[in-house]
Amino acid sequence: MGKSNLLNTRTANLLELVSNGRIYRVPPFQRDYSWEEEQWEDLWNDIYEMHGMAEQRHYMGALVVEARSDREFSIIDGQQRLATLSLLGLAIITLLGQLAENGVETEDNHERAAALRNRFIGEKDPASLVESSKLFLNRTDDAFYQDYLVQLRKPLNPRGLPKSNRLLWECYGYFVKFLKETPIVSSGEKLATLLSDTVGRQLMFILITVDDELNAYTVFETLNARGLELSSTDLLKNYLFSRLKVTTDLEAPQRRWQALLATIRQERFPEFLRYHLLCEQPKVRTERLFKLVRDRIRTAQEVFGLMEELEFRAELFSALSDVTHGYWIENPACRPYIRELTLFRVRQMTPLFFAAWERFTAEDFARILKLVSVLSFRYTIVSGLNTNALEPVSHEAAKAILDGVARTPADVFLYLKGIYVDDARFQQDFARLTIDTSGRRKQLAKYILARLECETSGRACDADTDPASIEHILPENPSAEWETMFPRDQWDRTIYRLGNLALIEPSLNRQIGNAPYLEKAAAYLDSNYEITRKIADQAPDEWTPARLEARQERLARRAVHLWRADFA
Repeated sequence: MGKSNLLNTRTANLLELVSNGRIYRVPPFQRDYSWEEEQWEDLWNDIYEMHGMAEQRHYMGALVVEARSDREFSIIDGQQRLATLSLLGLAIITLLGQLAENGVETEDNHERAAALRNRFIGEKDPASLVESSKLFLNRTDDAFYQDYLVQLRKPLNPRGLPKSNRLLWECYGYFVKFLKETPIVSSGEKLATLLSDTVGRQLMFILITVDDELNAYTVFETLNARGLELSSTDLLKNYLFSRLKVTTDLEAPQRRWQALLATIRQERFPEFLRYHLLCEQPKVRTERLFKLVRDRIRTAQEVFGLMEELEFRAELFSALSDVTHGYWIENPACRPYIRELTLFRVRQMTPLFFAAWERFTAEDFARILKLVSVLSFRYTIVSGLNTNALEPVSHEAAKAILDGVARTPADVFLYLKGIYVDDARFQQDFARLTIDTSGRRKQLAKYILARLECETSGRACDADTDPASIEHILPENPSAEWETMFPRDQWDRTIYRLGNLALIEPSLNRQIGNAPYLEKAAAYLDSNYEITRKIADQAPDEWTPARLEARQERLARRAVHLWRADFA
């Protein structure tokens, strides 16, 4: 990340963050306070275990702020932590006040409470003598925070509060309760030290100061937003809602936004938005997404227009990765291809799917899914070509559909032809295909073998429901006797060759285990899977590298016809 993206990056403790009149504001549309007891307990345990050990430090992670001036900052990420620490501070100040009221070092504890309030919560301006808070929360939470928590006033009906307000109040009560259960509460000096030293000096933040929200977005993409409280989705929302007029009724847009995220999931929103924009515009890079939205969407009308477009495509986006979605109950012809595309992890063609769904009949949409499934299997799974080439082609095909230039699946194929691996290349690559049968790849291997079994035997064989196990002809852990057929130095690169894999009944698989080849060949003859029975015919006496190569060549020739586009 270039230095131009940051004003400053440094380590700072809490006391440094809130000193010299610094003020922190949570943007009005940023998410509400959401920490609960699990997070409060973790923080409290970290602080309490450090108390009295001045040499220790506890790192609180990154605090990302946007500088509004030399003393005022907008919190891009870290509001949950800062709000929670302020509530701990208010709990300590409350207990100091109670000690003073109970006659324990009355004057000293009043002074301690006032000093800590000035230092951590808010201080009086020396000119106006008006007390100003150091922390301002979002649109939902700030009034409650300022009017009740900062003033140490109990709300009349805590249970009737909005959820985030209630969590703030419960967090404050949580700290009061646990402080009362410690020996610290008996001494005003110890209470003050807990806040001023343990919390103020021993909690450390990585402070990242940016000059605008665009650079904040860059920070998030660079850090991959892992472990951060906020997300790039929140930043995008903050910007979009900031374009709405203050007088606008925001409850309806908020409900629509929440419904949108419930459909596509918050963490996938940037991906969804990027594919939406790729329907019309080429080369939409993730790290430039915020800038693109900022440049294109400037008015409230444009915000609502974008939301309508996203709502229109959200259900399809969700359905493309969920074979059980209601869309496919109504369109059962699509289901096999959705299952395949999910297995292949094909997402780059999403703009094409958006356009085809909106312009084509259900029958032609299913043909587009099949076309992309075949193309992806050839291009990505078997030939292992660079997937960066897929998105530009998807954009071109999607735009051609939306502009009315491509009116049929055959027209679409013309835009995809450049990434359709030809038969000769596909057969050659399939004949060398290796698939590790651990993890997700195991299901891929089973899918390929099941499709080949269907093509060979003419009977249905669904990889998702068929009980077959995957048999390794040369076992995963060969015994020494296999060296007479297979040189040991070829084992590692042979075991997961597709030609070395077969479908077999689990009972037979357990029976043969790592048995010698002749025992395996006899068991293959008892199998109901035709491609497995053929192994014993093709290699009746031994399994050698040459026999494996011959079997995989035969499978490759079948694959050329099995995975072929209708328009090729």
